Amino acid sequence: MRPILERYAAPLYSTVILPRVGSPSTAEEVLRDTLATAVEKIDQFTWQGKSIYAWLRRIAVHKAYDVHRRSKRSQKLADALAAELPAATAPESRPDAQLIIEEERRRSRQRIDDTLARLSERYQRALRLRLIDELPREECARRMDITVGNFDVVLFRAVRAFRKRFGERPDQ
Repeated sequence: MRPILERYAAPLYSTVILPRVGSPSTAEEVLRDTLATAVEKIDQFTWQGKSIYAWLRRIAVHKAYDVHRRSKRSQKLADALAAELPAATAPESRPDAQLIIEEERRRSRQRIDDTLARLSERYQRALRLRLIDELPREECARRMDITVGNFDVVLFRAVRAFRKRFGERPDQ
C-alpha cells in the first residue's frame, strides 16, 4: 500500500487538492487526511476498470469539500457574532470604544491562557508551537522529538482537551 500512496501523493497534492483549497498548509492536511482514509478503507476498494488513482482522487475531492464546508460554517458563525455586537461599540460612534475592544481582547487572552494552563505540558507545547507560533507540523514534531503522525495525534487531542476546558465556566 505504501508504494501506491507514495506514487500518487504528489499528483493528488498538486493537481487535485491544492487548486481546490488554495493554501499549501491546508492542502498538506487534506492530503494527510486523504491518505489516512485510503489506508483505513482500502478493504472497501473494488476494481472498476479504473486505476486506484481515481478512487484516491475521489477521496481527496471529498476531503477538500469538507474544508470548504467547515470554512463556510466558520464564516457564518463569525457573521452571526458580528451581527450581535451592538453598533455602539464601533470606534467611530463612541470615543471609549477602543478601550472596550482592548478590554475584551485582554479578557479573551486571559481566558485562553487560563485554559492552556489547565492542560498538560505536552498539550500546551503542541498548541503553542502549531497555533500560536504557527510552525509547520514537521517543525513542531521535530521540536517535540516525535514523528509527524504522532504530533498530529497529540495536537488533535490537545485541541479537543482545550475545547472541553474552554467551554467550562471559570468557576468549574
